[in-house]
Amino acid sequence: MTPTFVLLHGSNANSFSWAPLMRELALLGHRSLAVDLPGHGFGAGVPSAYQTQDAAELAVAASNLDGVGLGENVDHVVAVLERAKEHGPVVAVAHSRGGVTLTAVANRRPDLLDRIVYASAWCCVEHTPREYVARPENAGSVLDRAAGVAAANPARVGAVRMNWRTADPAQLGALKEAMLADGTDDEFRVLLSTLTPDESRDAGGPEDRADAATWGRIPRSYVRLTRDLSIPIELQDLFIKEADALTPDNVFDVHTLASSHTGVLVRPGPFAAILAGLA
Repeated sequence: MTPTFVLLHGSNANSFSWAPLMRELALLGHRSLAVDLPGHGFGAGVPSAYQTQDAAELAVAASNLDGVGLGENVDHVVAVLERAKEHGPVVAVAHSRGGVTLTAVANRRPDLLDRIVYASAWCCVEHTPREYVARPENAGSVLDRAAGVAAANPARVGAVRMNWRTADPAQLGALKEAMLADGTDDEFRVLLSTLTPDESRDAGGPEDRADAATWGRIPRSYVRLTRDLSIPIELQDLFIKEADALTPDNVFDVHTLASSHTGVLVRPGPFAAILAGLA
């Protein structure tokens, strides 16, 4: 039977991010659906101060992601997968921070998944996301150079808030290098316009690492992005290495693309071809 590709977005993103890939998959004859995690897509809360660029108000406006965490993400995705599974096999694909949700979903309901795919996505096995950030394999990330886009104290507003509408050329340059270094300036500006300011504070913890007994029995693939300066290739390779050591009888099927972190979303042809091959 033809599988359904269920697509899980990354931080501050939404289902809109997947539209180009969904087009390519459809043209290759494949069915897909993109999930908006709770508080994302048209359900995202965008403070009016974000539109007006009132920095003082943006720093204090409450977020509708306050109290929404990984547990809510998992509940939502499981409900989607239960419906998708009625129509045949399911291949879940995660990008970036979406990998944290994918791992937690696979830990809970491996019966709903016929394959899981991480595209330069977090796949926590031996450490938490915060611990991986501090590891030497993450030294090549340039995200810390764009820390100035943070627009509020997360404890004050209940979410991690970013001002993607910044006019600071240094911050914009760092963001482009981290996210879409292989894209044009116009493509980068359009990418930023698809992002929403708030993201959940809950990035996962020790209980959300890959479980060999559940997650570990699902066939899995990893799409490495060699030009990624958000999640460096060395960190991607560490995820693969640790996961393969956890379940040596069920290791990652690995693919490699010369792409930046979001380049596969902007120009998705080669990525779509890999997914079509997995189907």
